[in-house]
Amino acid sequence: MATFRELHHTTAPLLLPNAWDVGSALAFATAGFTAVGTTSFGIAASAGLPDGGRSSKAATTALVAQLCRLPVHVTADIEDGYSDDPAEVAELVAQLATLGVAGVNLEDSTGGHLVDPAAFANKVAAVKRRSPAVFVNARVDNIWFGEQATVDAVLLRAGVYADAGADGIFVPGLVVPEDIQIVTAGIGLPVNVLAHPSLTVAELGDLGVRRVSSGSLPYRAAVDAAVNVVSALRDGKQAPAATPYWEMQSRLVSFSQRLTG
Repeated sequence: MATFRELHHTTAPLLLPNAWDVGSALAFATAGFTAVGTTSFGIAASAGLPDGGRSSKAATTALVAQLCRLPVHVTADIEDGYSDDPAEVAELVAQLATLGVAGVNLEDSTGGHLVDPAAFANKVAAVKRRSPAVFVNARVDNIWFGEQATVDAVLLRAGVYADAGADGIFVPGLVVPEDIQIVTAGIGLPVNVLAHPSLTVAELGDLGVRRVSSGSLPYRAAVDAAVNVVSALRDGKQAPAATPYWEMQSRLVSFSQRLTG
C-alpha cells in the first residue's frame, strides 16, 4: 500500500472520507478507501457539542486510538491543536503518532477567527520537529470564516506555513475554479479542499487539487438519511434497503477481536 504522503502525488486527487465513529470508519474501509480522516464536527455533534471551541480533543484522541487498528492510513482533525502553546500541540501530535496516526489537520483559527500567522507557524514547526514523519495539513481559514478572504491573503499565509514545514495546505471554502487554480499554482505543496457540489473530484484534480476531503458531509447526510427513513415509515412507505444488520455486526465483531488480539 502506498504511504499516506504518496497518496497526495498520484494521478488523481486523494479522496478522503471523514469518520465520526468506529462504525463509519469501518464502512469507509470496507468500501475500499485506503485513508480515513476524522471530522471534528461529526465527533463534537455526536457528543451534543458545537464544533470548534476545543471540544473534541478527548473524543478525537480516543477514536484515533481505535481507528489506527484498521488497515488504513488515519489522519486526525485536531482543530487548532487544542492549545495556544506550540509545545503542547507538538506533544499531542507525538502522542497520536505513537498510536499510529499518519497525519493531522491543524487550523490557523481559534474560536472562529484567524490567529496571527507567525504564531500558527510556530505550532507547525514545533510539530514537525517533534514528529517529522507526521503529515501536517495546515488549514488556511481566511475564506471559511470570511476574514481577509482573498486569494492573495491565502497565498501569503500558506507560504508562511510551508516555510515552517507544513506538508500540505487545506483551504476550506475554496470553490471558485479560477481561485482554486491560482492557489494550487502558487503553493508548492499539495492543496486540499472540501468536496463541493459544483465540482467533481476529477474537475478539482484538473485544477491542481491533490486532496479532496468529505469533511462533515457524510455525517450530515447520514443524519438526513436517518430522518428520511423514519419519516417514510411514518408516512406508510416501505422501509428502504440498508446494509444488513448481520453484515455490520460481523464488521464490529472482527474489529473487537482486532482490539483484543
